[in-house]
Amino acid sequence: MSARDGDGWVQCACGNKHWGLNGAAGILLVRGTQILLQHRAPWVHNGDTWGIPGGARDSHESTIEGAFREAVEETGIDTALLTPLHVFCDDHGSWKYETVIARAEEGLVAHEVNDESHEVRWVEIDEVDELTLHPSFEKSWPTLKGLVQAL
Repeated sequence: MSARDGDGWVQCACGNKHWGLNGAAGILLVRGTQILLQHRAPWVHNGDTWGIPGGARDSHESTIEGAFREAVEETGIDTALLTPLHVFCDDHGSWKYETVIARAEEGLVAHEVNDESHEVRWVEIDEVDELTLHPSFEKSWPTLKGLVQAL
C-alpha cells in the first residue's frame, strides 16, 4: 500500500481553506429514496454538521478509490455492495472535491468507525434540507439532489 500523501490544508483561489493536498473525494450513497449521511463530531473542521463520508485523496488514488477508502475508514461499509453511477466535481481551479454517487445494495451496513462521527444514518432525500449541513455539501446539495433524482 502506498503512503498517505494527501493530508494537509490548501488555500485555494476562492479564499477558503480545504483539506486535501491532492483534492478530496466523498461518496453519496443512494438506497431507494434515502442517502447515507454522517453527523460530524464537533471537534472536526465544520463539525456538528451533516455531510457525506469523504476526505483527502492521495496522489496515487483515482476519485473512486479515494472516495471508497474514505467511506470504509469512516463508516466501515463493504464497497463490494456499491455500484458507482456518476461523479460530480466541485472545481475550485487549484483544488477540487469530487463526489461519487453510488447505488448501495439493501444489505449495506454503515456505522460510526471512529470519533470523527457522532452518527451515520440513512436520511430520506426530501428531508436532507432539514438538517444542519456541512457548508460545502449544503452548497452542492441542490445539484447533487437533482443528479440523484435523475438516476
